[in-house]
Amino acid sequence: MKDFQFYNPTRIVFGAGSIAKIKKLIPRKARVLMLYGGGSIKKNGVYMQVADALRKHELFEFGGIEPNPDYATLMKAVKLVKKNKIDFLLAVGGGSVIDGTKFIAAASLYQGEDPWDIVSQGAEVKKAVPFGVVLTLPATGSEMNHNAVISNRERREKESFGSEKVYPKFSILDPKVTYSLPKNQIRNGLVDAYVHILEQYLTYPVGADVQDRQAEGLLLAIHDIAQRALQTDPPDYDARANYMWVCSNALNHLIGSGVPQDWSTHGIGHTLTALYGLAHAESLAVVLPWLLWYKREQKQEKLLQFGYRVLDVKMQKYSERIDRTIEALAAFFQSMGMPTTLTAYGLDPDQVAIEVQAKLEEDNFVRGEHRDITPAAAADILRLSR
Repeated sequence: MKDFQFYNPTRIVFGAGSIAKIKKLIPRKARVLMLYGGGSIKKNGVYMQVADALRKHELFEFGGIEPNPDYATLMKAVKLVKKNKIDFLLAVGGGSVIDGTKFIAAASLYQGEDPWDIVSQGAEVKKAVPFGVVLTLPATGSEMNHNAVISNRERREKESFGSEKVYPKFSILDPKVTYSLPKNQIRNGLVDAYVHILEQYLTYPVGADVQDRQAEGLLLAIHDIAQRALQTDPPDYDARANYMWVCSNALNHLIGSGVPQDWSTHGIGHTLTALYGLAHAESLAVVLPWLLWYKREQKQEKLLQFGYRVLDVKMQKYSERIDRTIEALAAFFQSMGMPTTLTAYGLDPDQVAIEVQAKLEEDNFVRGEHRDITPAAAADILRLSR
């Protein structure tokens, strides 16, 4: 295990009725811009809870941040921030709204020529507008980390950035806001969290017993709660609470501290989303099992550990155990209604492989814990997804 520093300044306020507490978390004289997505918060009561809590604040709003937030949309919000001298942002939504808010926070105070450089060139974020979060869709863990993924639909690009300047000041996690979510969104959140954990865990051993056991505990928790979290009539509060909390812990940087990380599934998945419009979690599920088949030798030790400790795969022959482990992972995703092949979405793996490889070559793509997942390797992986 290598040396590391762990830092996470986000204050978590968890539990039913916690939205009302934002009035004490945002400075009284702040000019607040509430940011949200397609308007579902106006149907499920969250909008009114936020507006009521902030009735004594000067409150502005900006809606329409889409899934996989688009640069053009976010720049409209940046103009609004500057025009109205906003000094506090409030993201009310899921990962896309939170990621978009992180970009808005950074871009609003960016001194360079083109704010897209923050995402595409890794331009330094020297300062950002402070912001908080009211989480409505658990999945990405963005409410408790400093990462964001932004799309540029004009350029057909989807890129990530990170900066300690864009940690949320606080995040409100009320499990009851998930009661209005359809099953497919809960499914997507569970799969997203699961893959976040595996990207940090399923690499090679480095003697990080604590991080391994933490990761395995989170994975087991997802197995334990998955079917109850998908229950909608009536919703199971404890299952939804654990669903919300496991998503936050899957990517708050703790289990990834001091260990090698992969992130090739996410890199390939982002390109699938940019080119074909698959939801983020859908793109991960059609890549991960096949990537594990492709990298089974390099990942052998951790695959065996994962299978034995998490999926209860205990055959004597190692090769058979690895086969069963990957099959059990795919079966778990499928048990939640998540397809694990490109063909399930009517996509031809061979054609997708050609197009994704070309795009990844444009982006000089290299990922994996050994930096050996190249565009050509990604194409080979996608050809298996049938």
